[in-house]
Amino acid sequence: MQIFSFHLARTTPATTAGAMCRPLTNRSVAGLRHAECMAAMTLGSPILSPARMQLRSLAVFASWESEAALDAFLAETKLGRTLAAGWHVRLSFLRQWGRFAELGELPANIADADPAQPVVTVTLARLKLPQLARFIRWGKPVEKLVRDHPGATLALAAFRPPRTFSTFSVWRSQREMTEMVHGRGSLLDAGRHAAAMAERNRKDFHFQFTTLRFRAIAEHGEWAGRSGIVPQ
Repeated sequence: MQIFSFHLARTTPATTAGAMCRPLTNRSVAGLRHAECMAAMTLGSPILSPARMQLRSLAVFASWESEAALDAFLAETKLGRTLAAGWHVRLSFLRQWGRFAELGELPANIADADPAQPVVTVTLARLKLPQLARFIRWGKPVEKLVRDHPGATLALAAFRPPRTFSTFSVWRSQREMTEMVHGRGSLLDAGRHAAAMAERNRKDFHFQFTTLRFRAIAEHGEWAGRSGIVPQ
């Protein structure tokens, strides 16, 4: 059964740069469908700061033929063992908006999660470089909204130059996540995400973009001294 995974690991700049320059492929890793290797990034951080591209923090989002393929990668490859020493969550696909060609054909909707249950969201984008200034202008307020939202137990971004960008967030409930997306709730400037989506619809920042929603299957390891990041 196809599964997805998201990994975070402390490593060296050379390892992170190597993973980004020599990406994992289904030819080099048995059972891998697709992987995006990126440097982690703090949401809402200044554009020109070390927090924007943390080469000592490797983030990997991947799609697998099976959980056994993921287990073999983590145990039998050098990069896999590096990731196994960090934190990762295994994910079951629920819904997709948009499309990202490298992920293949995914259904728009497999199942609707219980609004009260935890949910994990991932966005993947290939930016149109001429739209970078607009993307930053509209995106940074949304980054701060997600980063500081009380319903998110973990929220971060990841980047691979020059144009691949991703966000990853874990939510206490699907209800809190969808309220954030649609600008509902009592938070200050709660409409920032909805406004940015409207601007994207007016003139797209990306030539590929997708938002993916998942149910967490299992969580392994620690990140920044934390475990149990996915609410039970």
